[in-house]
Amino acid sequence: MGLRVDKVRKDFPILKKKVVYFDNSCVTLKPKQVVEVMNKYYYEFPACAGRSMHQLGNKVTEEVAKSREVIRKFINAKRKEKIIFTRNTTEAINLVANSFNFKKGDKVLITDKEHNSNLLPWQLLAKKGVIRLRVLGSRQDNTFNIESFEREVKDVKLVSIVHTSNLDGVTNPAKEIIKIAHKNNALVMLDAAQSVPHKEVDVKKLDADFLAFSGHKMLGPSGIGALYGKKELLEKLNPFIVGGETVKESTYTSQVWEDVPERFEAGLQNYAGIIGFAEAARYLSKIGKTNIEKHEIKLTSKLTNGLEEIGDVSIIGPEAEKRNCITSFNIGKEDPHQIALLLDNSANVMVRSGAHCVHSWFNKHKIKGSIRASLYIYNTEEEVEYFIDNMKKIKKLLK
Repeated sequence: MGLRVDKVRKDFPILKKKVVYFDNSCVTLKPKQVVEVMNKYYYEFPACAGRSMHQLGNKVTEEVAKSREVIRKFINAKRKEKIIFTRNTTEAINLVANSFNFKKGDKVLITDKEHNSNLLPWQLLAKKGVIRLRVLGSRQDNTFNIESFEREVKDVKLVSIVHTSNLDGVTNPAKEIIKIAHKNNALVMLDAAQSVPHKEVDVKKLDADFLAFSGHKMLGPSGIGALYGKKELLEKLNPFIVGGETVKESTYTSQVWEDVPERFEAGLQNYAGIIGFAEAARYLSKIGKTNIEKHEIKLTSKLTNGLEEIGDVSIIGPEAEKRNCITSFNIGKEDPHQIALLLDNSANVMVRSGAHCVHSWFNKHKIKGSIRASLYIYNTEEEVEYFIDNMKKIKKLLK
C-alpha cells in the first residue's frame, strides 16, 4: 500500500490554514502525535533522567531509554549505546571534529557541496594547524566524482561528506564511498540530515563509522538530533562538552568518565525533544521509507516538468529522479529572494531562497543563490500545480 497523503495531512493542523509548505529541507511540519507526546512529558513527568530516584525521574529515565532504542532501530544500529543525543546534526559533527584524536598533519576530505555545518568545523581545525583539509570537486552535473575520490582518499584520515545534499537533493553513493575509504584506512562520517528523513538508511549495511542527523528535518522537534558511531570509535573520542552526568565520580584533580553514550550527553537534556524525536521516527516507520521516497520523486518530477515549461529556468543538479525531494532553481537573473517573497505574499507558498548554508558552492560558481522548493510526505500533486501556476504569474509580473 502506498502513501495515503490525504490521511497523513489530517495529522498536521497547520495545513488547515491552506498554506503550501515547500521548505521541508529546512524544517518539516510537526504532526499532532509528536506534539502530544512532548506535552505529555511536560504535563505528567517533567523531571530529569538518570539523577533522581523518585517516580517522576524514573519515568523520564525509562522514556529516554525507550527513545534511544527507537532511534537505534530507525537507522538499524546494532546497539542503542551507539546513539548519542545531540542538539542537531551540527552539534554531532562538531562533537566528532573536536573529540577525534587527530595527529598534526592528518588529512580530512570533504566535498564542494557541504553545508556550513560540515565545512566550518574542519576549516577551524585546519586554521589551528590540527588537520589539513581537502575539498573534492563534483562532476559537471553536480553528482559525486567517484574516480576523483579514489585518487584523493589515499592518504586521508577521515572522510566527512554529505549523504544527500541540501543544495540539490543528490544522494552520494555512500556504500561505495565507505568501501573505498576503508580500503585506504580512512574513516567516514556521513551528514545524513537530508537522507534519514527520506529514504532507508541502514548504518550496518553502509558500514558507516559515524552518522549524524536532526529531528527537525523528520517531523520531530527542533533542538534534538543524534550522532551514531561505532562503539569502539566512540570510546576513543575525547570528551567534548563536559559536566553533570558525564562522569561516574570526580575529585578536585581527577574524574572517571561515564560509559558511552552518557559521557557525551552533558547536563540536563532536551527530554521532551528526545521523546518527540522518537515519536517522529515511529510515525515515519509506519508510513515506510520506500513509500516516502517514491512519493517525493513523483512530485519532484512533476514540479521539474512544470518549471521547464515556464522557460528561462535553470535547475541546479541532474535530472529529477536523482534529486530526491529538492528542486533548487533560478529564473533568468531574477533575485531569488524577491520571488520567494512574492510566492509567500501572493499565494501562501513557502519556499527557501538564498545560499542554503552552502555559500562556498555558490561562491565557487559565481551564483548569488537560488529558490529551493523541497517536498515531503504531506505535499500533493495539486500543491505542485498551484506552485507552477503561481510561478507563471510571477514570471509575467517580472517582465
